[in-house]
Amino acid sequence: MATYLDEIVAAHREADRDDARPLGPLLQRAEEHAASHVGRDVVGALRGAPGVAVIAEIKRRSPSRGDLAPDLDPASLARQYEAGGAACLSVLTDARFFGGSPADLRAARAAVGLPVLRKDFTVGPRDVCDARLMGADAVLLIAAVLEDRLLADLVALAGRLDLAALVEVHDAAELGRALAAGATLVGVNQRDLRTFAVDRDLAARLAPSFPPDVVAVAESGIRDAADAARLAAAGYRALLVGESVVTSADPRGAVAALAATTVAA
Repeated sequence: MATYLDEIVAAHREADRDDARPLGPLLQRAEEHAASHVGRDVVGALRGAPGVAVIAEIKRRSPSRGDLAPDLDPASLARQYEAGGAACLSVLTDARFFGGSPADLRAARAAVGLPVLRKDFTVGPRDVCDARLMGADAVLLIAAVLEDRLLADLVALAGRLDLAALVEVHDAAELGRALAAGATLVGVNQRDLRTFAVDRDLAARLAPSFPPDVVAVAESGIRDAADAARLAAAGYRALLVGESVVTSADPRGAVAALAATTVAA
């Protein structure tokens, strides 16, 4: 039986196969964009946050939960997140499964001074180039859908285009693969992308395996300040939070409550 992940990745790989744009000229455009547009420092923003660094997500829907905030205004929501103390934004650009778009990313980034992660299912170098061209400061690479050589190549390409690469993992084996690929920014997604079930203890179990020079981000299943405090105590200084803030009646306050969490020195 096909899983959520299988369906989503198959659709993105099909789109990549059907993409007739030659990679060479696209890469040149992305390099020129990187040279002429100053990016925002994702890692610096995460390391420099006074408390837990919150990456607040702009997401209209999800395959497992359906509509979350289908009519959201990305610029307005980005300003609320920034006012609440978010360190970065994460913006879904997948249209078919999450209701997002590059336009959402551009609108959110133009409204604030925060670095922005393009949250999507990256399957090849064209996706990384597109992230650069739409104005993202970081790109998501999911270890579960990329074989080792491609993962390493995309981490390197992101660096070449002045993009941070957030490599997402779901277990110890994937963490090892991410580190071998050269990742310095790694997210532990506590949501199983095959079943969409959440294991709220996963990030804490993997925390001791992180080298000290790698920025560790806990993702998914973070509902409130108590969850944030538990993850901070486990060693995380950055959290990527989506559903709980995007559906909140007070997104600014929801982010502020998380961002007030102190981290170990």
